[in-house]
Amino acid sequence: MATAKDEKKINPNVDFDWELHPDLDNFINDKVKEFLSHNKFANSLATKMLDKTSTRFVDWIDHMAIPENDIDYAKLADLGLEEVEIDNKIPNSKVFRHLRSYLFPIVVWKSKNMEIAIKPESIDDFMQVLANGIEIEGKPFAHFRKATLSSEGNYVLSAVERRGYDGFTVKESDDIDKYMSILSAFYSRQRYFDDDDKGMEYTEKLIVDSVRQLDSARVSDAFFRAERAYWQKRNRAGQVQKARQDVLGLGWGNHDHHTYRSSRENFTRMIRIFEKMGYSCREKYYAGEKAGWGAQIMEHKACNIVVFTDVDLNPDETTLDFAHSGFVEREDKLRTIGMWIALHGESMLQAGMHHLEARFSFEKLTNDLYANGVELMNPFSNFDFLKQAFTKGEVWQVDKKRLDKLLSSNLISKEQYDAFTKEGAIGSHMENLERDQGFKGFNKASVTKIILETDPTKQHAGGA
Repeated sequence: MATAKDEKKINPNVDFDWELHPDLDNFINDKVKEFLSHNKFANSLATKMLDKTSTRFVDWIDHMAIPENDIDYAKLADLGLEEVEIDNKIPNSKVFRHLRSYLFPIVVWKSKNMEIAIKPESIDDFMQVLANGIEIEGKPFAHFRKATLSSEGNYVLSAVERRGYDGFTVKESDDIDKYMSILSAFYSRQRYFDDDDKGMEYTEKLIVDSVRQLDSARVSDAFFRAERAYWQKRNRAGQVQKARQDVLGLGWGNHDHHTYRSSRENFTRMIRIFEKMGYSCREKYYAGEKAGWGAQIMEHKACNIVVFTDVDLNPDETTLDFAHSGFVEREDKLRTIGMWIALHGESMLQAGMHHLEARFSFEKLTNDLYANGVELMNPFSNFDFLKQAFTKGEVWQVDKKRLDKLLSSNLISKEQYDAFTKEGAIGSHMENLERDQGFKGFNKASVTKIILETDPTKQHAGGA
């Protein structure tokens, strides 16, 4: 894993935002164009990715390896790339990352070849589509597996599968049976409880027991594979797009972040569960006083997984470390996040993720999903460096017990009660995202409006 000495620590209690890195983005795009112009197989695959899945080749890149003779180290430094210490790196190589960018690592090695490795979610699914008998290095469910897809001159295309590992070499994994057992436990875990507190207690114990048996990065990988599947089961847009990506055997390897919602009461416990799986708090997010909610962003460095955790938030709480201190004040009125929880349950339990956000060619996906019967809401980010839009909300049936409780507590009106009973309530979304210029952050200016538009109570006239 990358050592902490090279990380620029981010204070979650300050107003932090991410910078743009256009020069680095141009450098990488030029290298990708050079590669595609010399490797016909890769160029054909890139065309298929765009045509069939509305995704860009660059968003599937796990890492790029460049010959040392072709690299100017001063140039890398000027671009903000820093050498990081990685366990299990390729012998006689150096690994460089831009620590304030989402962009993939660059390996500088002694080989004369330039290599690009892409990252399908499952290398077996990907190779089944290729159906060309290429050997896969590494055992199924191991930390790291790799297959060389095409060598054309000095340009090599490979595919890798990671399961809780940030190295670059295939190694023997002695924990595969434990990993498979824990993966199965996450897929089949109990999510419905009469008491959310008991449900969160059960879930935390499951994670604690898992990390006692298995490295936390491996636990995290297994957890989120199951979480994506659970979300997809309840979201038609996700099903449509996953099927499109599976035409090429790619799966959700292009995920950008996973969004969870929590009640104020259970927020610190949810954060604690993620921390037990190796997640660290990144910047806090506050959409503004009118929005009435905020989030703690978390990241697992070894897994390259980002989690966005939503919670109702008061203006005077934004300066607090609310991820760990929690909330003293109890709310007598449910706002956007709290109402969603009251209708559907905790994201960590029965509700699942509010949305999965993956990286796409923004306009291409918008048009292609529409052709497949999936509409998107108006974009809430439309910059050169960041484009974002939700699919129209997936409507879920609401449990009558939850509606009875909301009505008896005067948290919804009788008109809303009847409408939710008949029509259901907005549950989940898929998010269309396109990132450029190395921007790793999120749009704070425009998200307030779109979140209000996805509030289930806005479906119906009247209010409590």
